[in-house]
Amino acid sequence: MIAQFLRSSKPFHATRLSRVGQSCYSTAPSKPSLQHVAQLRKLTEVSISKAREALSQTNNDIQQALEWVKNDLAASGIKKAANVQSRETREGLVSVCILSGGSRGKTALGGGNIRAAMVELNCETDFVGRNTLFGQLAADIAHTAAFITEPTDSSTIIRSCSLDILNDAPLLSQNNPSFHSSSTVSSSIRELIAKVGENISLKRAATVVQNPFLGQAPNIGLRLASYLHGSVGSAPQGRIGSLAVLALQSPELARLLESETFVKDLERLERALARQIAGFDTCSIKSSDGDETALYNQPFMMLGGDGANEPVRMAIENWSKRQGLVQDGEGGIEVLEFAKWSVGDVVG
Repeated sequence: MIAQFLRSSKPFHATRLSRVGQSCYSTAPSKPSLQHVAQLRKLTEVSISKAREALSQTNNDIQQALEWVKNDLAASGIKKAANVQSRETREGLVSVCILSGGSRGKTALGGGNIRAAMVELNCETDFVGRNTLFGQLAADIAHTAAFITEPTDSSTIIRSCSLDILNDAPLLSQNNPSFHSSSTVSSSIRELIAKVGENISLKRAATVVQNPFLGQAPNIGLRLASYLHGSVGSAPQGRIGSLAVLALQSPELARLLESETFVKDLERLERALARQIAGFDTCSIKSSDGDETALYNQPFMMLGGDGANEPVRMAIENWSKRQGLVQDGEGGIEVLEFAKWSVGDVVG
């Protein structure tokens, strides 16, 4: 009887097992689609395998997958950063962000405000230094530094920015300023470490924030000039960066700055000055002993034309006269301060 019962029960058990298997299979999460994987990678820049894992863990919900990736990068970034923190970072980029370049048009009276920042972000290899994600992070950090810095009573216009404050600040996107990220500068660096597998460090930052003079010097306007050598395309970073503060003085300043022709000529001069600073061994602005590490004593090679054979001081004086800045022997352009950084500089 028992044997007969077992023989007659085999089809019944087989049927039940088959149904159980079908039931389990039907409730399992579906395989992430290529479309979802591509969408998640576009939003996060993670690897294909990581995108698939995130989607599998969140039942293909993009929003939940984004949160999963964020938490995973935070955890893996902390761990990876601890593992690589002793490695030297001698490569990288200098990045400049100018939020307000200074006087123009009707803003000339009272000076016009200037707001900018320059940062150096380092990595281990030139390969990562040319990575798009690395370049974007450098640009975003420079944008953040320029945005969060407040005016002070400092005797200098170009000032060092506290890395402790900057690292704790929310990262602000240069391409999408209205986007509010929950990541800080330091956590964003750790996330990129997790993605590229190299040590990354924020070496230094400087900012320029100066409000208009407002009645103190109504005929003076401030302008910013910058240049980046070794940049890729129009990217706001390179291997060498320069940032300079210029003062324009003239009773005709407001009228001149309303002229598009004058502004274009001024921008060419500013770029030439910034290139001169970056391209030469420039250590100071003025020197009375003919020292060519002083900007004003150098032949103005970056200006071109007739000015290329003149010292920088003479070239900008002649330019100011031709443009009408000088009236009755008064007025002109003065380079007030500059900063020049090269990747890998030894910083004291």
